[in-house]
Amino acid sequence: MKATLLPPRNPALCAPMTANRELGACLIANLPMRDLLTAELSRAGFQLVEPADACPRTIRVPLDNWIELGAILLLASSPNSTCLCNSDGLILAWTGSDHAEDCVERIVTDAACFPVVYPWDLLRMNEEVLAMMDENALLGEVSPLATLSGCVRLGKGSVIHPGTVITGPVLIGANSQIGPNAYIRGATSIGPNCFVGNGAEVKNSIIYNNTYVSRQCYVADSIIGAYVTLGAGTCTENHRHDGRNHVSMIHGRWVDTGRVKFGSVLGDGVRTGVNTSLEAGVKIGVARTTKPGSYVGKDLL
Repeated sequence: MKATLLPPRNPALCAPMTANRELGACLIANLPMRDLLTAELSRAGFQLVEPADACPRTIRVPLDNWIELGAILLLASSPNSTCLCNSDGLILAWTGSDHAEDCVERIVTDAACFPVVYPWDLLRMNEEVLAMMDENALLGEVSPLATLSGCVRLGKGSVIHPGTVITGPVLIGANSQIGPNAYIRGATSIGPNCFVGNGAEVKNSIIYNNTYVSRQCYVADSIIGAYVTLGAGTCTENHRHDGRNHVSMIHGRWVDTGRVKFGSVLGDGVRTGVNTSLEAGVKIGVARTTKPGSYVGKDLL
């Protein structure tokens, strides 16, 4: 069986994470998305080929789709030109034809398959991948005064300091420092060479490499890029008072995120002043800064 990854359709919609990197280089569970999808397809027995080398029976998967392996294997078993769709009718992959619209058959899956169009879709993909972790791997140092539960993976050279509480699934890269008295929970991935300070809380978020989360910060349902510094007391709002879904401005229009809880998306190199408050759904572009005590209620791109 052969498969090929096709270019994403509109990676600019995932800004600011795609402002200075390809969508395939965005991190999911501390791995570039392209590497993760390649590994998943290889694990299912597919030989990965370049799009130019694809034959009619090659499974064609746009890079910006997350598809459960069972659905891919079901598509591969079809003898005819067939497209795979999710329950919303969105085309996820196809075989037997160069173009999905030329397929004569359609398979609809109820599995957790979805396109990665907006930044919050990266969060959802991270949640799906971390939910599949089933073994702990503590390669770093964990204080006996720290409390770990659920599935936790800690990279080599990382340290969990006293008083820290981690509730998995949580993935922490190499050479990172967590705590003391930090709280990490809920489908969170933290890259290598990161720091999460005293009393800080990180929940259901993606934190890229070499990022510094100072003391007393609250980071929830958010994506924080590489080489970011969050000043002490920086907080991301993630819940509306009316309990409705969050909306976010994308190319001049409000888009429903489909999420009751959604924080902020910060590009690489962002620096926030102490006690910065970020309204839910706010996006901050590469290398932008805020002053101490700032309230950010709209995108800074």
